[in-house]
Amino acid sequence: MTPDDLDTLHAALITRPGFEGVARDALEPMPEKGLAHDHIVIRGTGALLRVPRQSQFGLPARENLEYQLAGFARSAAGGHAPRLHGAIEPAPRIPMGAVIVDCIEGRPARLPHDLPAIADCLAAMHRLPLPGPSHRDPLAWHADPVAGTLAFIESQAPYLGEATDDAGARRMIEEEIDWARAFAAESAESAQPVTLVATDTHPGNYVLDADGRAFIVDLEKALYGAPAVDLAHATLYTSTTWDVEAGVEVAPADVADFYRYYLGSIPASLASELEPWLMPLRRLTWLRSTTWSAKWRVESQKGRTAGKHEAAATEDWSAENRDAALIAHVEVRTRDYLSAGTVDRIRAEWREPGGLAAMIPG
Repeated sequence: MTPDDLDTLHAALITRPGFEGVARDALEPMPEKGLAHDHIVIRGTGALLRVPRQSQFGLPARENLEYQLAGFARSAAGGHAPRLHGAIEPAPRIPMGAVIVDCIEGRPARLPHDLPAIADCLAAMHRLPLPGPSHRDPLAWHADPVAGTLAFIESQAPYLGEATDDAGARRMIEEEIDWARAFAAESAESAQPVTLVATDTHPGNYVLDADGRAFIVDLEKALYGAPAVDLAHATLYTSTTWDVEAGVEVAPADVADFYRYYLGSIPASLASELEPWLMPLRRLTWLRSTTWSAKWRVESQKGRTAGKHEAAATEDWSAENRDAALIAHVEVRTRDYLSAGTVDRIRAEWREPGGLAAMIPG
């Protein structure tokens, strides 16, 4: 984020209600952590700017902005997400626009200590009432969450051959994709729990306030789908070791405690409906993350997309979009996730007699 970029954002920000008096030097960029956004604190207001660099769903800039606004507005009703304050429209010098939300003051998640707080955060979102059909847009609706998750996997799986030369890892991942296809076909007629979900729930996307309350602060991929995906993505190895600040491997016993705590925090009827889906959706979520790693390793080698304010699709994983240190971190993580040793160790959760599948309900 250059000084000229900040000048442009400031000029747009002071046209928004409630921010007319913000001084230029009140805009303070936060350190780069993620691949999809810049974050600019607006000092003295309790708010920040989330400035997209792309749409992870491949939406045009304006649709991506509307999607994010809906994700934040609906998630905030659970009391564990930033409140929405407005937006800056896409323009040539702000090609993806920006979302204005609460700046949650606090610290990164510490695992496994903060897993109950993360469970409380997710349970609050998952307890929110579902809207009727006419009030769901623009958020995606996965009436069949297994099929919805498999669609992400299928779109990313073709990258595996180019992303890694580890034949053992590819073989095991392809075996899991075969299982996923079969499971999706078998479960297609089964009723599946659907709630508002954040989707991108890795531990780096939470801030803990002074009272220990967890807030999920990245909601660009919120949709109506499988709550079990949120639980998996919060605790899989490919998530807990992802973040620069919050990265740590979590012991299976702590993961099992997380699941049990969460199930005790939601209505008993939802918990009962959810239990049979916990482990299958965990496998699918791991596949979603692992095949995304393959996609990133290929797509990050391309040049950045120009003219995003007018582009029909704005997904853009180019390494040119982020600083070298963050890209180096992501390169190490994705290489690990696509290694045979890591794949085999994660599969043990459901393949070994004493693995995680034996420790959680369902």
